[in-house]
Amino acid sequence: MIDINCDVGEGIANEHLLMPYITSCNIACGGHFGDKNSMDTTIFLALKNNVLIGAHPSFPDTENFGRKWMTISDEELQKSIKIQLDIFQERMKIQKAKLHHIKPHGALYNAIAVDEHLATVFVKSIKKYIDNVYLFVPYKSEIEKVALNNDIKIKYEAFADRNYNDNLTLVNRTDKNSIITDKEQVFKHVSKMVFEGKVNTVSGDEKPIKADTFCVHSDTENALEIVQYLYQKMNKNTLFDV
Repeated sequence: MIDINCDVGEGIANEHLLMPYITSCNIACGGHFGDKNSMDTTIFLALKNNVLIGAHPSFPDTENFGRKWMTISDEELQKSIKIQLDIFQERMKIQKAKLHHIKPHGALYNAIAVDEHLATVFVKSIKKYIDNVYLFVPYKSEIEKVALNNDIKIKYEAFADRNYNDNLTLVNRTDKNSIITDKEQVFKHVSKMVFEGKVNTVSGDEKPIKADTFCVHSDTENALEIVQYLYQKMNKNTLFDV
């Protein structure tokens, strides 16, 4: 079965509904959202539902939910990432949970995909936390190259509920075409990436892509409907046991 992941612990309070239909999750650890209580609750739900757990660090920017590129020194960014991951590790240990992956959030995710320097800074920040842990990265990104050069295990991530530009970056959220909410369209979007290794971009072009895991954002308006539909289609169609 393909891996469907969700960004959770972000104040939407729908984790208990989403968890039965996903296979991995990315838990906010204080940069854009989250505190010890939200981490504890979300870790518990993930364990209860046998969902693989990832840390979801961000630019330290709760005001903008981590979705704006932040001007920050390398030292400040490294310090913030380490604080976030230290807290998350502490909460994981309390429940004897195992960290499966790290996935950066929002603007940080997009920034390190295109900026080699920031990607290098980020990798330095996570070095001590990444042993036997995967890093979720977009295909053909700067963070992919830097991670592989540093012998970090990666999983390629694609987005089930987001549209792509021709350069494989995500369409900006300010664009009306950025988010896919129709469950059938999401399924077709994912199916094309799974079976053809290609994605249709907003310009109408077709680009090669690799994906090991597919994200549905928990704050997409009908996230639950989408993950339920993907789960149903995957379980009915043995072709999705890939």
